[in-house]
Amino acid sequence: MKISLIRKRKLKKFKSDKLREECGVFGISNHGDASALVALGLHALQHRGQEGCGIVSFDGSNYHSEKRQGLVGDHFTDSDTLKKLPGNFAIGHNRYSTTGETSLRNIQPFFADLHMGGLSVAHNGNLTNALQLRQSLVKEGAIFRTTSDTETIVQLIAKSKREKFTDKLIDSLFQIQGGYALVLLTNKKLVGVRDPLGIRPLVIGKLNKSFIFASETCALDIVGATFVREVQNGEIVVVENEELKSIKPFPKQKQKPCIFEYIYFARPDSLINNKCAYEYRKDLGIELAKETDIDADLVVPVPDSGVPAALGFAEKSKKKFELGLIRNHYVGRTFIEPTQNIRSLGVKLKLSSTKTIVKNKSIILIDDSLVRGTTCHKIVKMLYENGAKEVHVRIACPEIRYPDFYGVDMPTKEELLAHEKNNKEMCEYIKAKSLKFLSLDGLYNALIKEKRNPSYPQFSDHYFTGDYPIKPYDNLNSVKVKQLSLLSAKSNS
Repeated sequence: MKISLIRKRKLKKFKSDKLREECGVFGISNHGDASALVALGLHALQHRGQEGCGIVSFDGSNYHSEKRQGLVGDHFTDSDTLKKLPGNFAIGHNRYSTTGETSLRNIQPFFADLHMGGLSVAHNGNLTNALQLRQSLVKEGAIFRTTSDTETIVQLIAKSKREKFTDKLIDSLFQIQGGYALVLLTNKKLVGVRDPLGIRPLVIGKLNKSFIFASETCALDIVGATFVREVQNGEIVVVENEELKSIKPFPKQKQKPCIFEYIYFARPDSLINNKCAYEYRKDLGIELAKETDIDADLVVPVPDSGVPAALGFAEKSKKKFELGLIRNHYVGRTFIEPTQNIRSLGVKLKLSSTKTIVKNKSIILIDDSLVRGTTCHKIVKMLYENGAKEVHVRIACPEIRYPDFYGVDMPTKEELLAHEKNNKEMCEYIKAKSLKFLSLDGLYNALIKEKRNPSYPQFSDHYFTGDYPIKPYDNLNSVKVKQLSLLSAKSNS
C-alpha cells in the first residue's frame, strides 16, 4: 500500500514477471494466545507479502507493537518476541513493498493514539484517491509520518467530528475510493471492512468464542478456526463483547471481486465462494484445452502456479502430463548477483529442466498468466536448449493489457507485453512455436459458468478489458505530493 511520489517512478521498478498482491491481514478477538495465532495466520498468508510483517496487540490497558523486515517465520516464531505482544486481541499484516524499497515506518499495522483511545489499522489494497486526500489533509495541518495510503485512513478517522468510532469510520469510508480490506483494533472492538465492490478479499472465522478476520481461508485453517463466511462487499463487521454485528452503510450494489484472486493470488487451498482456488484454476486449464487444437507429446506446467491449469488441460486433452520444469524452492529473495555472468543465468536460478523428459518432445507449456514475457522467453529458451522439439505456449487467462490501481503491483501498460504487441509479435518475442491465451468467455465459463455481463461485469477484470470499476483518480490527475527527506523509503526509523 505504499504511495509512490510519482506513479511512473513507482512502476518502473517493477521487476517480477508475475503480478504481486501487496498485503495480507489477520485479526483475532478474545483469545489468550492472540499474538501467537496472528503470527500463524500471517505465516499462512506469507504469499501475499514477503518484505515486512507486523503485529499489534491490546491487553485491555495498553497496545503493544512489533514490526520486522522480512518473513514472518524469521521473526515471530521466537517466544521472546511474542511475549512482547500480550493481550487477548491482536491484528497483523504482511507487506509487499511496491517500490522494492523497505522501511520500518511503512510496515503495518499502524497505530495512533486518538482522543477516543487507541486505534490500530491493517490494510490490504490501494486507495485510488489517497494522494488527493493526503494533499487536502496536509493543507489542513495533518502531519504524515509514512508514505502509505493506509495512514490517510487513520488521519480521516482522527479528523472526523462524529462521536462514536463506527460513525467516525463510516465518515472516513465515504471519503476514500479504491479496493481495500481493513482490519481495525480499538480499545473495545475488532472491526473488519471490505470495499463497496468487494475487490479485495476478507473472510470471517470462528475459534471457540473468538472471531477472526483474514484475507483468505487458509489462514483460518492453520489456527484450527471454522470458516463462517466472506465479509460482504461494502460491509463493516464489528466484534464487541463476543458478539458480531454487521453494518452496511453503502448503497447496495453487486460485488466485483478481483478476478486474479481466482487465477493466481489466493493460495490454492483457500476457499473462494465455497470452492478451492485450485479447482477454479484446474477448470481454467480445461477451458483452455477446449480452445486448443494442437498435436503435442507432453503438457508441461510452469511451476508452481501453472500446475493446476496444466492438470486440467492434460485431463481434458488426454495428453500426457509431465514435470518438465522443476522449481528450486530454496533460492532466497536476496540472492546476491555480483557479476553480469551470474545475472545472465536468470531463470535458471529458480527453474531447471528435466532434460530426459523434454528431449525430442513437442511440448505444450502452460502458465497462469503472461505479464512482461521475460521469464517465459527464458523458459522457452531453456526447453529448446535441453532438446525440446517444439514449444507451444498456452496461457490460462486472457491477454493482460492494462495495469491495476487497486492493490496489485504491476508494470505500466507500456511494459505489458500484450499491450504493445499482437499475438504474432508476442510469440516471436518469447520464441515459441505458437502462443494462445484463454478467451474472456472461456475465463468466465470456467469461473462461474456464465458469460461476461458487458453492462456490469461480474468481476474486476480491467487487466484484460480496461473496464475499471473505480476511476484511478490519483493517476488521472497526476497529483504530486512533496515529502520531507526523512520520509524517504531509505529512512528506517
